[in-house]
Amino acid sequence: MTDRATAGCDGAVLVERRGDATWITLNRPERRNAYDPGMAEAVAEAIDAANRSRAVVLTGAGGAFCAGGALAGLSEPDVTQMRGLYRASLRLFDAVRSCPRPVIAAVNGPAAGGGNELVVACDLAIASESATFGQTGPRVGSSPVTGATNVMGVQIGEKRAKELAMLCRRYTASQALELGLINAVVPDDDLIPTVDAWVAELAVLSPRYLEITKISSNVWWNAARDSFSTGLGMLVQSIGSPDMAEGARAFLEKRRPRFPDPDS
Repeated sequence: MTDRATAGCDGAVLVERRGDATWITLNRPERRNAYDPGMAEAVAEAIDAANRSRAVVLTGAGGAFCAGGALAGLSEPDVTQMRGLYRASLRLFDAVRSCPRPVIAAVNGPAAGGGNELVVACDLAIASESATFGQTGPRVGSSPVTGATNVMGVQIGEKRAKELAMLCRRYTASQALELGLINAVVPDDDLIPTVDAWVAELAVLSPRYLEITKISSNVWWNAARDSFSTGLGMLVQSIGSPDMAEGARAFLEKRRPRFPDPDS
């Protein structure tokens, strides 16, 4: 069975029921599927509505997975809009973790910034060979406080997580597999068939006990949840700072940022 729909009014999120899984596709390839508040909310609502499926799959359109929150306008940010983006990010990640069904990231291209944190939030992650991973926070005048500075340390180890969060390097799919950030790497053309095969494995298992297993595994996510809110509060207090403005300008102008010296 295949049913297609859109979430939201602008086609930014595509929802497809295919067999035993609900596939949710971020559909803003012109910005590498970076999400704005409305798009993040639409994805969260689609996840919430997918409880009759045996699994949920998140992926991106146009050869990219997700570039995190949209950075347009950050050089002259609106505080209310930025609060909305931060809250929408947390709402999205919480939807992934509270969904009673396993959520699989089908990473078909770059997963950067909040997109990498989305991979952290998902229960399972399968990547194509061309996929890349990495955080962007300190490079663009932000900080990855909703997963990369806390839960990712549980997944891959504290030192490795700080390497990703602080150095903002890019990692290949094979490197991400070695780190433990993802479960499998496959040739690009095999990504969808492989995800379908994993969904088929999940579909013959007890949904009741898969849910118990998943919710029980949230112990570390729940323990870190207060740090998400604290971190977002600090980001809100930094809205409009010289570092945020310079990081956003440099990103949009595709140049190296020139941040102020410490304590200047």
